[in-house]
Amino acid sequence: MIKNEKRGGKKRQARFFFRKRKKLETRIGSKTEDIIEAAALIQKGELVAFPTETVYGLGGNALMKEASKKIYAVKGRPSDNPLIVHLASWDFVKEIAYPTAEAKALYDAFCPGPLTMVLKKLPVVPPETTGGRETVAIRFPSHPVARALIEKSGCPIAAPSANLSKHVSPTSASHVFDDLCGRIPLILDGGPCSVGIESTIVDLTGEIPTVLRPGAITKEMIESVLGRARRFSGEVKEALAPGMKYKHYSPRVPCYLSSAENLENALAFLAKKGVRPVVIAREETLEKLSFENRISLGSSPEEAQNRIYAALRSAEAFDAAVIENLTAEGYLAAMDRIKKATGGLEL
Repeated sequence: MIKNEKRGGKKRQARFFFRKRKKLETRIGSKTEDIIEAAALIQKGELVAFPTETVYGLGGNALMKEASKKIYAVKGRPSDNPLIVHLASWDFVKEIAYPTAEAKALYDAFCPGPLTMVLKKLPVVPPETTGGRETVAIRFPSHPVARALIEKSGCPIAAPSANLSKHVSPTSASHVFDDLCGRIPLILDGGPCSVGIESTIVDLTGEIPTVLRPGAITKEMIESVLGRARRFSGEVKEALAPGMKYKHYSPRVPCYLSSAENLENALAFLAKKGVRPVVIAREETLEKLSFENRISLGSSPEEAQNRIYAALRSAEAFDAAVIENLTAEGYLAAMDRIKKATGGLEL
């Protein structure tokens, strides 16, 4: 069996690891004693799901390589896709990474909040947590349950989104339960996530701060603090940060992009093929459509970010989803998730 693991590579190792784990009874809790229990599980190297302001995370002790291996195995996540390390405050950065003046400036401006910073890591952080990279992604969540869990655990917590790999990220405890029931012992319920998409990731290890993943904190906001910033451009050949290399955020039904002007034609095309689609679009776009099956993304970029993942999960009740191509200003972060969900397919 060990020889088969080596021939199969890292992804095969993750599948083998999960097969050996017993199916767990998964409980949802929201009380103080549940947070205490979750912290004790983290300290023992186990995993728990917890809420942040962005999405729910699947957490384990970031300094224990076996805990990080469990995260990859439970999610079915490629092991070269780095994990984000969650900290309670700036004081803990120096324990796992090399702090920089730029990082401190961004921390003072936006943290705790939906911003992840990539820094050079210290040896104490195992490669299993960083996807084998010499950098570490760190963030300071603002959700009170996340902060309480980190503080009571007494360790940095590595946590990607608490869903099966490539599926839609969870923004409620029920979403987590749907994906991970039987795989983890405890889900902390902190209500719906206020932001609704993953954090902005900015790489601070190069000459110019580079946004690797868009989010609620925009490039322009970062630039206003640091004086310069840019967006990553070019072909993604390796996972510099979570959410870059692989297809993500995908419902279990086909999803297609369409311009607002072409939505009626796209929906009619699918209906003629015997497909029962749902349309996902801004409120102002839906007002112009007569189509019955519809999910609203609201009337602003912030509402679109907050609603997109729940909309994608709701789309699984239909045969397909047609999603409005959001070209208006401010929708960059929501469109990043929509493009990854559709894989670029257009109607």
